[in-house]
Amino acid sequence: MSGSSGALRSPNIWDTPEVYELENLASDRAGVIDGALDGLHPLRGATLVDVGCGTGFHLPRFAERGATVLGVEPHLPLVRRAANRLRARGSRARVVAASAEALPLPDASVDVVHARWAYFFGAGCEPGLAEVERVLRPGGVACLVDNDATRSTFGGWFSRAYPAYDPVAVQRFWDRQGFTTERLTIDWRFERREDLEAVVRIELPPGPADAVLAEHEGLTVDYAVALRWRHA
Repeated sequence: MSGSSGALRSPNIWDTPEVYELENLASDRAGVIDGALDGLHPLRGATLVDVGCGTGFHLPRFAERGATVLGVEPHLPLVRRAANRLRARGSRARVVAASAEALPLPDASVDVVHARWAYFFGAGCEPGLAEVERVLRPGGVACLVDNDATRSTFGGWFSRAYPAYDPVAVQRFWDRQGFTTERLTIDWRFERREDLEAVVRIELPPGPADAVLAEHEGLTVDYAVALRWRHA
C-alpha cells in the first residue's frame, strides 16, 4: 500500500483526525446532502467511488444504502483509519491509497463519483476532473460537495477568515466545466460547546476562530453548501 507524495495537504483532517470526526458527526444530521445525492442517482445497485474519503466516515453509510463502495485516499494514516473503521463495522466497502489524479479503476466502471470537501475546490483540479470523466459510465454522475461562502453563518465566518477566497471566480470555474450547482443549507449540531470550539479551531485560523467563537452562542451553526454535479 502506498500513498501519493503529491497530495495536497489538508491540515484539518491530517493533523487532527479525532476533531474532524467530531465535525463529521455534527454535520448534516438531517441528511440534506445524502437526500440530494439520492435524487441525482439512486445508490442501491450503484458502484460508487468516494474521492478523498479521509477516515472513511461516509463509506459504511453508502454501503448500507446498497452501493458497492470504494474509498480513495492519498494520505496513508487516514487510509489505515478508514480500513480500521470498515473492519470494525463489518462493512463490505473497501479503501485504497491513491490520488484523485490516478484513480485505480478501469474506464467507464463507476456510476457515482462522490467527493465531500476534498480536492475539487476550483481551478487546479482539472487532472482529477479528467479522471472522473474517464471512470464514469454513461449516465453516471459526479457529485462534489463544497462550501458556499456567499451565505450562512459558517459562510460568513469562512469569508472573514479567508478574504482572498473569491467565490465568484470559483463559481465561474465550475460553470465552465459544465457542472450544475445546487445550493443547500445544512447544520452543525454539537452536544458540547467544547466540541464546537475544537472544530472551529481546525477550520479557521486562530484570530478569526477566537472572534467568531466570542460572538456565537449555542451548539448549532447553519452552514451553506454548494453541491456541484455533472452527468457523464
